[in-house]
Amino acid sequence: MTSVDPSQHDRFFFVQRIRPMVNQYEVSTLGEDGSSAGEPICFVEQKRMKLKEDLRAFTDDSKTSELFRIKAQQVWDPRARYDVTDSSGQPVGQLAKVFGKSLLRSTWRLYGATGEEVAWARERSLAVALFRRLVGFVPLIGGFAEWLPIPYHFDYHVGDEPIGGLERILGLRDRYRLDVSGDVERKIDRRLVLALAVGMDALQAR
Repeated sequence: MTSVDPSQHDRFFFVQRIRPMVNQYEVSTLGEDGSSAGEPICFVEQKRMKLKEDLRAFTDDSKTSELFRIKAQQVWDPRARYDVTDSSGQPVGQLAKVFGKSLLRSTWRLYGATGEEVAWARERSLAVALFRRLVGFVPLIGGFAEWLPIPYHFDYHVGDEPIGGLERILGLRDRYRLDVSGDVERKIDRRLVLALAVGMDALQAR
């Protein structure tokens, strides 16, 4: 069981494991160099062949201790909502994709355990977002779009106030740096923050 409590941290590092049949991500604190892993927090595994998306975060590879779970409310819904729960099934919050705004730039809202909106995230660059969508439709290239060195950055906000963001670190594997240090009082549950960061890669087939 990990001794690192995500609620005590603001900066994180994600890396996608190379696995042929399942999406897995390693989640750590951010290393001192700002582009590598620090202390391990958990790993997340996406369940395959599920009608409803189901991702589970475990404290280690033994899968004996669950940190949080992400599960879709509907089989398919363009305005998808995902419940984030703790190891006992109690609500941590919800992730919701904003369908209309996401047609141009992927946009998500985060809701707390009692249903109130606590933050939102939007793809940083409109130009890059449109280019990324365009590449996906190009014959031959579109199927490999996720391997291209295209930035995939998001800004996080509480109301109108920026609190940080998620940035893709270019390389052979999907790697991300997440910084929400603008949430100084740590009002947003860090498990919810981590769930959104993983979800924006896995749930959008990144």
